[in-house]
Amino acid sequence: MKKFIALLLCGILTATALTGCGSSSAAGENGEVIVYNWGEYIDPETLTMFEEETGIKVVYDEFETNEIMYPKVEAGSSAYDVVCPSDYMVQKMIENDLIQELDYDKIPNAKENIGAQYYEQAAAYDPGNKYCVPYCWGTVGIIYNKTMVDTPPTKWADLWDEKYADNILMMDSIKDSFMVALKKNGFSSNSLDESELQIATNDLIAQKPLVQAYVVDQVRDKMIGGEAAIGVMFSGDAIYVIGENPDLDYVIPEEGTNVWIDGWVIPKNAPNKENAEKFIDFMCRPDVALKNFEYITYGTPNTAARELIEDEDLKNSPIAFPDLTQYNNLETFLYLGEDGEELFNKYWKEVMSK
Repeated sequence: MKKFIALLLCGILTATALTGCGSSSAAGENGEVIVYNWGEYIDPETLTMFEEETGIKVVYDEFETNEIMYPKVEAGSSAYDVVCPSDYMVQKMIENDLIQELDYDKIPNAKENIGAQYYEQAAAYDPGNKYCVPYCWGTVGIIYNKTMVDTPPTKWADLWDEKYADNILMMDSIKDSFMVALKKNGFSSNSLDESELQIATNDLIAQKPLVQAYVVDQVRDKMIGGEAAIGVMFSGDAIYVIGENPDLDYVIPEEGTNVWIDGWVIPKNAPNKENAEKFIDFMCRPDVALKNFEYITYGTPNTAARELIEDEDLKNSPIAFPDLTQYNNLETFLYLGEDGEELFNKYWKEVMSK
């Protein structure tokens, strides 16, 4: 949903192929674990570490969107042991009986190191935290170039300012673009009220002449290169681009935003459940979580890992680790059912056709 997607890596890859170097000769002697994750969403070195420490071979497959991942898991033709869906998709997988309850006694690092506030946030889509261990989290906000924007943006409505015509980047994403338009009008990002959705649709249509492009991962290069003045971006990407271009800054609009969480789940048909538990537990180890945070730049819910961050500015970054109590109207995307999905698709088609 919010990843820098590596289109050159596709299909099933082993950890050895990802890292580009040989793993331990012991890898595979204790079986394998088949992992399905977003592109560029893990430090390949951690996969090698896992193989060397456990003797379990990692077979690694990547997806680009939740909507690509879901039917593969649902079909069951590719049996995965560990999958990393986003919040609303976890809820959909629970409702459709595709994933199994977790035994936290088998993943003690998940109990000990993931912050309570992240489990509380995750309970919105995983009541009781029975099915999913948070892996990464973040917000959606406005990225802007301080040399091209006179006044720092504070509201989603700033993305409709005509003085930024042809310098605005919006997300090529139904959920994220509608979140922006719904929040702009004071509505819930999970709204199914057709009158509210029509208002949001009309706003997105009115904005189209001002938009330079609807993008996914291209937003990073465009903002780094000064090709646009302002746009919508995930917090993890914001950390990266600000590091590449100090003229950039990031803000969470005052109307509120989406707080997202991606997490580890075990499918019902996982062929290697015990190895899946070992993999999740390993990924929740503080030193491993730190390596992944430093590699992908998305916020870690692993509070023990955060304590290991040596760069004090990064450890206390309001972008990577915002104090959510300082913001109003923060929401996590929920699964709105097939009717809800069809409704959003209908209005998005209206936006794109105008």
